[in-house]
Amino acid sequence: MLSPLGKQVQNILNTKKFGDIAFRDKDFKNTIEYYSKSVVMMSVPSATVFARRAFSYLMSEQAELALRDAMQVQVCIPDWPTSFYLQALALSKLRMETDAQDMLNDFAASRSTSIA
Repeated sequence: MLSPLGKQVQNILNTKKFGDIAFRDKDFKNTIEYYSKSVVMMSVPSATVFARRAFSYLMSEQAELALRDAMQVQVCIPDWPTSFYLQALALSKLRMETDAQDMLNDFAASRSTSIA
């Protein structure tokens, strides 16, 4: 029998798993629902959960929410290219093309200076 903490951890893992399955099946409405529950339950934020929920928001025509989650991805993993790409997509959907291009240019510039 699981302890109360064990049950809580299992509940978090199951909720995330249901979100993963919905994402795999391109069921973006349920992806958003399950990952939103996961975000509330998790003590440590997950970049993957935020990235997948951001993408799901984009596919559901909710660019403002996608941008918010994409920014959270960057908080979790500052140099992850996915966060910059998702932010640029969201900004473009919000008709902020210049900001979207600037986001990609800034990322490209930071990558080239870190390699040199």
